[in-house]
Amino acid sequence: MEKRLVINKLKLGVCYYPEHWSEDLWEDDFKRMKDLGITYVRMGEFAWTIFEPEEGTFSFDLFDRAVAKAHEFGLSVIMGTPTATPPAWLTEKYPDVLNVAQDGISYQHGARRHYNYNSENYRKLSSIIVTQMAQHYGSNPAIVGWQIDNELNCEIDVFYSEADHHAFRKWAKEKYKTLDNLNNAWGTVFWNQTYTSWNQVYLTRKTVPNSPNPHHMLDEKRFISDSAISYAALQADILRKHAPNHWITTNGMFKHIDNHRMTNEILDFYAYDSYPNFGRVIEDHSEKPLRDRKWSWNLSVVRSISPNYAIFEQQSGSGGWTTRLEQPSPKPGQLRLWTYQSIAHGADMVMYFRWRTATKGTEIYWHGINDYHNQPNRRVKEVEQVSSEVQQIGEKIAGSSYQAEAALISNYDNEWDGEFDQWHGPYATKSKDAWIKAFQYNHIPVDAFNLHSETTVDDLKKYKVLIYPHAAIVTKQQANLFSEYVQQGGNIIFGCRSGYKDETGQTYMKEFPGYLADLVGITVEEFTRVAPFEQVPSINFKGAHDIEANDFNEVLQLQEDVEVISTFAGAHFEGKPALVKRNDGLGSSYYYGGVFNLDLASLLINEFELNSYQDKFKLPEEIELAIRQKDGNDYTFLLNYSDKPQEIVVKKEFRNMLTGNQVCGGVTLKPYGVLVLESKNTK
Repeated sequence: MEKRLVINKLKLGVCYYPEHWSEDLWEDDFKRMKDLGITYVRMGEFAWTIFEPEEGTFSFDLFDRAVAKAHEFGLSVIMGTPTATPPAWLTEKYPDVLNVAQDGISYQHGARRHYNYNSENYRKLSSIIVTQMAQHYGSNPAIVGWQIDNELNCEIDVFYSEADHHAFRKWAKEKYKTLDNLNNAWGTVFWNQTYTSWNQVYLTRKTVPNSPNPHHMLDEKRFISDSAISYAALQADILRKHAPNHWITTNGMFKHIDNHRMTNEILDFYAYDSYPNFGRVIEDHSEKPLRDRKWSWNLSVVRSISPNYAIFEQQSGSGGWTTRLEQPSPKPGQLRLWTYQSIAHGADMVMYFRWRTATKGTEIYWHGINDYHNQPNRRVKEVEQVSSEVQQIGEKIAGSSYQAEAALISNYDNEWDGEFDQWHGPYATKSKDAWIKAFQYNHIPVDAFNLHSETTVDDLKKYKVLIYPHAAIVTKQQANLFSEYVQQGGNIIFGCRSGYKDETGQTYMKEFPGYLADLVGITVEEFTRVAPFEQVPSINFKGAHDIEANDFNEVLQLQEDVEVISTFAGAHFEGKPALVKRNDGLGSSYYYGGVFNLDLASLLINEFELNSYQDKFKLPEEIELAIRQKDGNDYTFLLNYSDKPQEIVVKKEFRNMLTGNQVCGGVTLKPYGVLVLESKNTK
């Protein structure tokens, strides 16, 4: 079931921490929020000690006054449960609630997210504070929704407390029933790891070469995800009971959580915290870096969880903790650009982080809309501009659906299995980045698609093209699903190291690519990793010579009815097949015995009729194109991520939704500029 944020108009909000500020500031703060066109105020998620200053003693006075004051100015409040930061009185009295490193050393009080999900004491105490808050605020007219905790699995995404070891043992016993089944699934016969008693079963622990059993590690990630979801469900059940008229969500998107399952089972929609300038930190040295534009892919993943969603923290200033000040301040126009980036990809609610930069604590360099001095600045003016524009376009765009004919497939099992696989995992990352860039620079909207056990061929048929670059784990059921998709007219692209593992992470005793062999029409004759000191082989494709076949090469052995598109050059397997295509029914499958790069991905895109925008626009590479659709209308977003003006050509007449003017012909888009164009859908 798709979980969507359902509101009738695009809305803006802001994160605010009344406990950080003198009460003398509140009225002016809330008044200025209202004057800016802010609708929502998010608060409460780090204030456990305010609500419960000592065990069993509850105080709501401070937040009652803050909520009432916000309501006085017509603002709606989103209340956070404060469980991301357990109080000092709690961790002192109940040290079992603390998270523990793999080596057994306990993390201590003093930062945040220092708890574990499986401590019975923590679950009990969390239930009590959430119940008290839900009972107190469940009928408060100012409050519209709840955020569970804050950024589950942020800061740390592995857990090794005694409570976690006990819970994992129970989890494994429920999953496998017998030790024989567990030993088979984990391949414990290797290196004499066989378990003869359930008491011997723990989460992974420190090993001599730091090489734990990989099948054990895969199950560990599944267990961590289940633990996080169980903890969120504990809170959601309480909120549903005592605040039945409020919606419930949580924010984040961090590792080792099946966010799709969590949203489907317990949330009303999903929320994300979007900080595009992280892209400028992590991607500066890659080939043709996307930088802040890369966050469009993160938003696409969020959209696969909730087609319409909320941004609970939209970057509005430079980001940094006292331990790091890594991100530059947004350039003039970037704050507005990033807001529209979120909206273009499906956000119907955007809340800025934060109202004012904190003057105390670890995040004193994580800047908000207002600076410490609380005086006017250009970021406030930019939010004012966005707010005015959103008032114009909000009703039409809210609830509209992002349009894409292509999707990159992801799968939690493969993601988690590949994490510790230091020679396979990076291939998946490289190829994914190459495809994301190819779609971006060719102005082709793309979705993220999460493959799970209940995926049907109808789910896949929404797309003309699917890309699944290096799916190590592919079950027989999945292979049959892909085959059915191709026979009914779909096109799918695989890369090397596909299909050779089962769900436990063990390899099949089959020729590569396992159950995919019949679909793609090949087996792998031989394979090799490209060593740093060796000449990198190349392939030729569509007249493009010397496309490097980096990292890993598979020589493909052909079955019948397979077209060789490209062969290797510059290696001992000179002239052998590298890239093939096989038609089956109404569709086609492609298999590349290598790791994708931007050149190859861009050429493969042209195999399919995906460039439908070309009859409407001529766009430079620096522009992102995104389309949302509703009630027979297309809403086209053109976003300039460059610090220079960009010349575009609009080939058909559109209505500029931000000005009301008709647009056709040449247009100069300012640095970090935005166009939102309305037209009738002609398909």
